[in-house]
Amino acid sequence: MERVYNFSAGPANLPLEVIEKAQNELSDFNDSGMSVMELSHRSKIYEDIHNEAKEKLLKLMKLGDDYELLFLQGGAYTQFVTIPMNYLEDKSSAAYINTGSWTAKAIEEAKFFGNVEVIASSEKDHFTYIPEIPEINKDYKYLYICTNNTIYGTRYTKDKLPNSPVPLLADMSSNILSENYDMTKFDLIFAGAQKNLGISGVTIVAIKKDFLTKSAENLPTMFDYKIHAEKNSLYNTPPTFAIYITGLMAKWLINQGGVEEIEKMNIEKAGKLYDFLDNSKIFKNNIKKEDRSLMNVIFFTGNKDLDAAFLKGAEKEGLFNLKGHRSVGGMRASIYNAMPMDGVESLIDYMKKFEMENKQEA
Repeated sequence: MERVYNFSAGPANLPLEVIEKAQNELSDFNDSGMSVMELSHRSKIYEDIHNEAKEKLLKLMKLGDDYELLFLQGGAYTQFVTIPMNYLEDKSSAAYINTGSWTAKAIEEAKFFGNVEVIASSEKDHFTYIPEIPEINKDYKYLYICTNNTIYGTRYTKDKLPNSPVPLLADMSSNILSENYDMTKFDLIFAGAQKNLGISGVTIVAIKKDFLTKSAENLPTMFDYKIHAEKNSLYNTPPTFAIYITGLMAKWLINQGGVEEIEKMNIEKAGKLYDFLDNSKIFKNNIKKEDRSLMNVIFFTGNKDLDAAFLKGAEKEGLFNLKGHRSVGGMRASIYNAMPMDGVESLIDYMKKFEMENKQEA
């Protein structure tokens, strides 16, 4: 069967060459006579896979020896708990900026451990923009943001990243390595791999070593960043195959020219789609233009029956998983790093055709 264009918010599409590389090595990795899925995590052959993936990710992020990179489990959601557990001991305070469902969930989890102050929010306007950030109190343990919001289709552009006097922490699950942020601005970032860095099962955490030393003592083992760092993310059996795929994705990104070149491609892809939406007679996007996501483009007709017809017709054109999040409705095209320009152009061609056929219905 011919491959389709997969616009899923995650798990997302992978580059075909990464899939084929994994396929070719599936039953016999590196003449070992074993699949990566069978390798002991204590073996030299797996250790090389593990360390090479770390090295390449740090290279792509342009982070030096002052950062530690961890491969953790439990999904990005577990980091909503792990961060405050490590840094909000003694009921201290942290600042959060609320830009959507994922920051709202992180805020609720953090309240179990300390005082959470939401210092800015766009909730009253349905999260259609990134809010202005007020002056930040230096007494906060950290400032927490989510750099890209998959559900609402907003993002922090480089010029909107906070200049924070306290450690800056970020959920980058849906736009990690998609645009050229100065990663040294962040004391800790995390991302589930299944959107831009591979498959579900592994969460990447990059943490400044100085910030790592300030984490709490006497924590449950699996929630203790220091233990994971000391053990090279090998305290217990890691998600070995997911880490292997992340390593392949890192190599693929480097072969594309690194983050600088990927960013250019992403700006071009998103730009074409937004240009069409801004000139469409039936499709709309309600996000403040300067805050629009490069990764998750939301759009709608305002007519639920028309939206449903669009989605049904899209699959006949080989365009899958365009349904918007249940809390928002409409449509969402997730165009992560691996989505080729051909996929975006095929979507626009279908949208043009659908618009011509349904002008009177909108």
